[in-house]
Amino acid sequence: MIKIGITGSIASGKTTASEIISKKKGPLFNADKVVKNLYQIKSFKNKVARKLNIKLNPKFKKELKNKILKNKNNLKKIEKLIHPLVRKQMYKFIKLNRLKKYIFLEVPLLIENKLNKHFDVIIFIKSNTKIRLKRFQKKGGSKKLFNLLNNHQLKDDIKAKFSDHIVVNNKSLPVLKKKLSNIIKFYE
Repeated sequence: MIKIGITGSIASGKTTASEIISKKKGPLFNADKVVKNLYQIKSFKNKVARKLNIKLNPKFKKELKNKILKNKNNLKKIEKLIHPLVRKQMYKFIKLNRLKKYIFLEVPLLIENKLNKHFDVIIFIKSNTKIRLKRFQKKGGSKKLFNLLNNHQLKDDIKAKFSDHIVVNNKSLPVLKKKLSNIIKFYE
């Protein structure tokens, strides 16, 4: 089994790249989807609400963002709750798919969390900061939140040092597909 980790900075196109490269090649784990699913579980939301002193109401998501923007230590508090749960799901996914030729794992903070040793190949999706900000805002995110999350991640040049492949995603979808196709051919 070849474990391929896909990582990159916020709004760099990791999900699109992961879906392209894994298509018809092997199963895909998406850490962001695991997090999204955690927030659907009432007991988890209760933990987050207690940790940050937020009320569970329809404005929960907005209040959570505001708490993070007011104090970046709140992001660290949430990560301490989330990361062990995501890691547990990741290990479960790897074990479940151990007989597959390839498995793909999209993990935004792969390098920041020193998960490199769990992967045979690491692909770093890199994109210009202005383009990433535009993508983030297009999905409803604010510039302030983008800057906070972006500054929370390692810089691109550091991530690149830990990566086997660097894919610059500043152009069109066909260009991205071609670059990813060339990478997967290398392992076939």
